[in-house]
Amino acid sequence: MYAIVKTGGKQYKVALGDKLNIEKIPAEVGDTVELQAICVVDGKDVQVKAEEAAKTKVQAVVVEQFKDKKVIVFKFKKRKNYKRKRGHRQNLTRIQIVQIGSEKYKEPAKKAASKKEAGAKAAKAEKETAAKAEKKPAAKKAAPKKAAEKTADKAADTAAEKTE
Repeated sequence: MYAIVKTGGKQYKVALGDKLNIEKIPAEVGDTVELQAICVVDGKDVQVKAEEAAKTKVQAVVVEQFKDKKVIVFKFKKRKNYKRKRGHRQNLTRIQIVQIGSEKYKEPAKKAASKKEAGAKAAKAEKETAAKAEKKPAAKKAAPKKAAEKTADKAADTAAEKTE
């Protein structure tokens, strides 16, 4: 199930559990706000008329109030010696959709399981590093012979052949 909601002069497609950034609304963190639905799609049933869709409640919880990244506004007219540079940071509100009509959002249980898995992975990594530290360094290989030593060995071999 999803809905098209209107807020701050813009329209957003939202589903249960979605987090989105909208223009600032006067609400505290943790407050529940109701958004105006324009269209609601529920599998087979589609409410396109704004009057019908407005009856469906779309509720969201305010997660955070923050400022967006700076946007540079640069005005320029060629050959007129006109340049203006301004910066702007928009105030935004991050919300999470918790209810569309009669359907409510349920937090996934993955968070608790993922914490356990993360702890198990960390313990396994520690064991591996400890095992690597306990291993003795490998025996060193014999250094390759230098060119002078090779020629000396060949000369000794040829001398031994001649004496035989």
